[in-house]
Amino acid sequence: MKVITEELLDELTAKAALSERKRVHYNFHSSMEDPIHRLLIAPEPGTYIRPHRHLNPPKWELFGILRGRMIVFEFDKNGVIIQRVELKADSNPCFLESVPETWHGFTVMEHGTIGMEVKPGPYVKPGADDMAAWAPAEGEPRAAELEQWLKTAQVGDCWK
Repeated sequence: MKVITEELLDELTAKAALSERKRVHYNFHSSMEDPIHRLLIAPEPGTYIRPHRHLNPPKWELFGILRGRMIVFEFDKNGVIIQRVELKADSNPCFLESVPETWHGFTVMEHGTIGMEVKPGPYVKPGADDMAAWAPAEGEPRAAELEQWLKTAQVGDCWK
């Protein structure tokens, strides 16, 4: 039996805080080839994941929050926010599912945030068509600016 404990969450938070990318994963699936991936994601404020979609193959993602607070976004093809959902532990909503082929991303609002993701496997490295052309890649100069902008962005706003 695999159990999620406070000690595990604390350990992941500590590792994420020390990580250059400000996040770590903890996989429950045994291989990247598994048909269903289950993982904890420990992202710290300041982490940046480029808005993306899962086009080829089309995949859904079920995402929930166990601790902390984050905001999950759905964008149109031009980067306009069409949906904004705040996930907060012990609150409603605390889980959501992104639909295949939709542009999405998130920003982390609190230290110690831990999310759980379930999605179809096997892992397929995202292609260029799966990364939002309007958003900077991780490590590019404007990535941190976009990550900060998302903290206050609202439905109808567009990143420029």
